[in-house]
Amino acid sequence: MAAALFLAAGPARAGIPAEQDDCLGCHTDQSETFTLPSGEKLPLGISQEAFAKSVHGATLRCTDCHSDKSSDHATGKLPYQTRRDATKAYFEACRGCHFANYTKGLDGVHFAILKKGNEKVAMCVDCHGAHDIAKASAPRTRIANHCAKCHQKEAGIYAQSVHGRTSDLNADLPVCNDCHRAHDQSDPRDGTDLGLRTPILCGRCHGDATLMKKYRLSTSIMTSYLNDFHGMSATIQRGEKHQHGERLAAVCTDCHGVHDIQKASDPNSTAMSANLQKTCAKCHKGADTSFPKAWLSHFEPSSEKAPLVWGVQLFYKFMIPFMVLGLLLQIALHLWRTIVNR
Repeated sequence: MAAALFLAAGPARAGIPAEQDDCLGCHTDQSETFTLPSGEKLPLGISQEAFAKSVHGATLRCTDCHSDKSSDHATGKLPYQTRRDATKAYFEACRGCHFANYTKGLDGVHFAILKKGNEKVAMCVDCHGAHDIAKASAPRTRIANHCAKCHQKEAGIYAQSVHGRTSDLNADLPVCNDCHRAHDQSDPRDGTDLGLRTPILCGRCHGDATLMKKYRLSTSIMTSYLNDFHGMSATIQRGEKHQHGERLAAVCTDCHGVHDIQKASDPNSTAMSANLQKTCAKCHKGADTSFPKAWLSHFEPSSEKAPLVWGVQLFYKFMIPFMVLGLLLQIALHLWRTIVNR
């Protein structure tokens, strides 16, 4: 319906507010530009069809975003020196409606870089667009495509990974903001903060038994990690108030990779058995080829897999309750004898 209102000619345009109708009367010429003091050309025309299809097409008027401060039609002047100045202005304009996400953005790595004076960092319109804003999930790969504009190297690596190769076809696969979040991204160079959250991030999918069964993957990956030395150490450090400094133990990405994750059976996978020695050696200096054999990976001990460990666990499974019950019985008999002899 919104598209019909914007695209129709003649009387049908009467359904558009007068001010909107006036704006579109001039600003549908997409060749129209304004020369800024920097010498850059600022586009003044919009695609009427794209705007009608956008999420704002049926809800916002032009003046909701373009206030009197953003342009002066009387003098024909704009208050911007560069195109980036215009982008910064609309970063603030978005705050009026999207205050929750705006405040999240203030805690993100992009805004932290902006405060240091780097104006090339991503702002609202760089990711969402201006007059053609669509839902971020339509399709989900829009997010990865926008991130790729700045993060080309990482995007290229991700596209070849087990997660990225078919992410445009499979909604089960993660895209950038599933791991990095959308507005309050942590600085990935801070290995402690993001690293300690990695098991939680990976666990959203790999701890989902229904989803893992669908792809015939182990449903005990997360529990087996959290129960071993690495997982327990990472959990303890995350629970401490002071989390900064060197991480105590390996997390998922230390063994499987970050953007370049492959199937464990892939020859290029850092978690493949043939490559594990090199992977372990990144933390355990001097680790030889037999070193990875001391780790059960994500397998649960059984009579077939690691029978010795399985036997020890089984022994303690019965031994510990027997000892505790025996101790309680001894205490009860001692109290009974004391009371009787009394």
